[in-house]
Amino acid sequence: MNRPNPVPHDSGRAANEPGAAAPNAAWTQHKERSSLLMLRIMSWLSLRLGRRLSRPLVYAIAAYFVCFAPTARRASRDYLKRVLPRKPTPLDGFKQVLAFASTIHDRVYLINDRFDLFQFRAEGEAPMRAVLAKNRGAFLIGAHLGSFEALSAVGRHMTGTRATMLMFEENARKINQTLAAINPRATADIIGMGNVDSMLNVRQRLDEGGMVGMLADRTPGNEATLLLPFLGGYAAFPIGPFRLAALMARPVLFMAGIYEGGNRYFSHFELIADFSELAGATAAQRTAAIHAAIARYAATLEKHCRATPYNWFNFFDFWSPAPTLAQVHSAAPPPEENA
Repeated sequence: MNRPNPVPHDSGRAANEPGAAAPNAAWTQHKERSSLLMLRIMSWLSLRLGRRLSRPLVYAIAAYFVCFAPTARRASRDYLKRVLPRKPTPLDGFKQVLAFASTIHDRVYLINDRFDLFQFRAEGEAPMRAVLAKNRGAFLIGAHLGSFEALSAVGRHMTGTRATMLMFEENARKINQTLAAINPRATADIIGMGNVDSMLNVRQRLDEGGMVGMLADRTPGNEATLLLPFLGGYAAFPIGPFRLAALMARPVLFMAGIYEGGNRYFSHFELIADFSELAGATAAQRTAAIHAAIARYAATLEKHCRATPYNWFNFFDFWSPAPTLAQVHSAAPPPEENA
């Protein structure tokens, strides 16, 4: 079956222009107060009661946010309609929020290196080791899917290497504040985007054979995106993470740390692009390779959403209107890109 052509978007355009910012840019207007409040509550309870005694309270907190976060509830219902093979029920919405609350609860213990409390399994160790064996580093590109802390724990065990996260400065500040609140000794290996030396630091980590992680299912609203088929509709995915990987000529692995209930986590790594093969490519060929990688990323994310529907934690309007026929035709690559 032929998939529709991807449609480039300029997220900086006015809302009434063709290719205007996609709805998923709305997350930048939402302060994620529910997430931060939930994290504060769970940290306080978890550190004082322990995981076994505080775990039942996760259910009460999840129920509270299902009842008193109507915007997130509507977005959850829209997503679940797309991903489930049947009409979602209120219980399905509760399960998604419960999975979210559970990963926040467990974050406290993972940050404090209490790995003994959990059962981990992993898939994709071979492709990751093959990529890192070249000693040129790699990009790990994920989504707001499951738990990054569990993923990081498994990744360190598999490779002995800690991933450096590349993220927006405001997000980096919030994460460091969160870590300090949970464990004053914990530090995040983060490179903030927008600094003069950001890209120099990224290249240095890669040249040392390290991994640089990014999340690619949200855009700040002022960068170019690619409109792609996703869960029965169209969604805008940022081009920036993949453009950077192509610029650095490095492999890209999809990463996901899936919460499986109880104390169980499943980490998955999958090679979706190797931009080190682009030496000598034309600009058009490089653009085509970037677009193809984003399409594989979206397809891989969709696969995981369908397999574990309660693990995707984007509680806002993610989908865009379908592109017009003119936009689809204008997005078709020129003959040189198909060479």
